[in-house]
Amino acid sequence: MKQSIEKIKPELEKLVDFFRREMQGIRSGKASPSLIEDLIIDCLGSKLPLKQLASISCPEPRQILVQPWSREYLEGIEKALQRADLGTSPIVDGELIRINLPPVTGEFRQKLIVQVSEKGEEAFQTIRRWRDEAWKEIQEKFHKKEISEDDKFKGKDDLQELIDEYHKRIEELKAKKKKEIES
Repeated sequence: MKQSIEKIKPELEKLVDFFRREMQGIRSGKASPSLIEDLIIDCLGSKLPLKQLASISCPEPRQILVQPWSREYLEGIEKALQRADLGTSPIVDGELIRINLPPVTGEFRQKLIVQVSEKGEEAFQTIRRWRDEAWKEIQEKFHKKEISEDDKFKGKDDLQELIDEYHKRIEELKAKKKKEIES
């Protein structure tokens, strides 16, 4: 019973880490390297995240500066940035790429909040899938008479406690991002 619950913990941790990275990739009012650092760049026949091809900085509150480590990466990076939904186009300035983010309008802000909610719902669905898998395992052990009925229900309570904890963590990340977007 405990193994069924312990087995899903690492998966739930991965989910929270993934969700945290997804939230960092959603724009709020301020520029941040995390908005673009994980963009996949098709460059010289390889697909690599931007953070492996360039330095990324934010010299101003609404500006991102991308400095490729090689001139060969410039074109691939520019194309990927144009495809990204940043609300602006990148400007190539010699060997640098500047991204000047426009102010977040009310309409765009609402779009971002909807995006946060959708990604939160996807995370909740994944949590439910892991819960269902663990509960199914606990029930199978009960049917095989490996655990008692009391153990089965204790397992259900322990499982729900764990699920509630991860649900709360996702909810907190979601609320933090929404607050960021609204301010």
